[in-house]
Amino acid sequence: MELGGHAITVWLAFSGLVAVLLWLDLGVLNRRAHVLTLREATLASAGWVALALAFGGFLWLREGATHALEYYAGYLIELSLSVDNLFVFILVFQYFGVPAALQPRVLKWGILGAIVMRAVMIGLGALLLARFTWIPFVFGAILIFTGVRMLTQHEVRVDPAKNPLLRLMRRVLPISKAYHGQKFIVRTRTRWLLSPLVLVLAFVEWTDLVFAIDSIPAVFAVTNDPFIVYSSNVFAILGLRSLFFVLASAMDRFTYFQAGVSAILIFVGGKMILAKWVHLPIVVSLGVIVGLLGTAILASWLKNRRDAREKLKDLVPE
Repeated sequence: MELGGHAITVWLAFSGLVAVLLWLDLGVLNRRAHVLTLREATLASAGWVALALAFGGFLWLREGATHALEYYAGYLIELSLSVDNLFVFILVFQYFGVPAALQPRVLKWGILGAIVMRAVMIGLGALLLARFTWIPFVFGAILIFTGVRMLTQHEVRVDPAKNPLLRLMRRVLPISKAYHGQKFIVRTRTRWLLSPLVLVLAFVEWTDLVFAIDSIPAVFAVTNDPFIVYSSNVFAILGLRSLFFVLASAMDRFTYFQAGVSAILIFVGGKMILAKWVHLPIVVSLGVIVGLLGTAILASWLKNRRDAREKLKDLVPE
């Protein structure tokens, strides 16, 4: 029996691998939610990247270079979009005034919810692509529109007060005014109340849903294989918790990262629209994605060096 071109045993084996990795990360190594130090977060992020690259090597040996390169392209796209998503998470935590000690708990449940949500959306995306020949044009237009909007938007705007989900939750659910440690539900003398952490988690999941509308079509632009789309998404999501603590201390150093992500979205959107007439080998697509991402990171690094020199020049009298 097959699902999306792969034997059902492959899906089950991968799901089992993900379950084991989540158990090790959240149930053993980080059983007690705590703020990771920069060293811990960097080592954990490097470990997740190494696992993701190793899985690509496994695909190379098992299914050939094409599927492996498609996986690597999808992983890079999803990882770069996830980094942009993490910047929004940082702003959300600042908006709600979430204590640093409580942020890992929100990230833990947010990641678990994101994995389930991506599975559902990838299944729906694969079904739409299989049934309607015009869907690639819709997906491509969404990606180009999002890329242009990100390119022209100078700052990330986060306004949970206007979010319809949060407004509905505040209206119909009993929400306490203060945080109560790690608890999502608290008991007072008279009734049960939901901690504000519930609102934060709901907004994090909402944000991930919005980003998934962009990221999933972007990966489908480089491969139509649902398993590769899902596995690249999952490996990018698994490392988000540790990557968050790396980026939290360096948020202002990625000046041109959003521009790089925008260019990637525009590229894969155009590729999806023109795929019927123009075929780009996966090696070319992967090269373009790596080049755009590398250029954005290099440009940000050069700007930081230039700013540091200017700051030093201002401090040292002539």
